[in-house]
Amino acid sequence: MTVVRVVEALSFWMFAVGVAGVVIRQSPLSVFMSIELMLNAANLLLVLGARTMGVEAVAVSGLAAAFFVVAVAAAEVAVGLAIMVAVFRREHEVDLDRASSLKG
Repeated sequence: MTVVRVVEALSFWMFAVGVAGVVIRQSPLSVFMSIELMLNAANLLLVLGARTMGVEAVAVSGLAAAFFVVAVAAAEVAVGLAIMVAVFRREHEVDLDRASSLKG
């Protein structure tokens, strides 16, 4: 089994665990960690693709895409935590089942 296949399998299982965490968990922090796990699995494949491609332009674009995913993940965490703080200040608890309380 080559290293590429091992990394692909690892990325698949990381993404699968992340999806299961989003579906099963009810804690907002656990959901955020699961989303981050899914984004890291995608980053792993992007970096693997950039590493295995021989053309320099493709390799650089794969690494740039991975950097973009990291930046989006940081923004997602910042916005998500701000929403959680706003819900906690209003409701004195954070429940994902009642997350629509900020509508009105």
